Amino acid sequence: MTSRPAAAPNLQDLARLRRVRDRIDREYAQPLDVEALARGVHMSAGHLSRQFRIAYGESPYAYLMTRRIERAMALLRRGDLSVTEVCFAVGCSSLGTFSTRFTELVGVPPSTYRRDAARAPDGMPSCVTKQVTRPIRNREAPAPSST
Repeated sequence: MTSRPAAAPNLQDLARLRRVRDRIDREYAQPLDVEALARGVHMSAGHLSRQFRIAYGESPYAYLMTRRIERAMALLRRGDLSVTEVCFAVGCSSLGTFSTRFTELVGVPPSTYRRDAARAPDGMPSCVTKQVTRPIRNREAPAPSST
């Protein structure tokens, strides 16, 4: 019998999951895959994916794409890069996949977002802009209304 409390392995897994999430937040523009993330915390890819989904409500890949889209939104609001440049700057290797995922999360294609962001009022504090424009996870973006 060990002297460890029963919750210790769960706490260890949670610490590992937090390290994975922090790495994704830091290295979102780098080529990352679940196998590499799992190796970095000495877990199997399947176990990491299951535990990450339980802890954070989405897969590591979905979390990575959300971070990439969030950063892409900020770059598109700046207005000095094309959609293609933004796609590659945030670590996506396929413009088609980037545009599809962007549209799923934000509700409009990146080119439309960039155009509309150019018309946004200046002077809005960046902390407010970030909160208002945060991408919606798990494909919850409302369908554009046809008015």
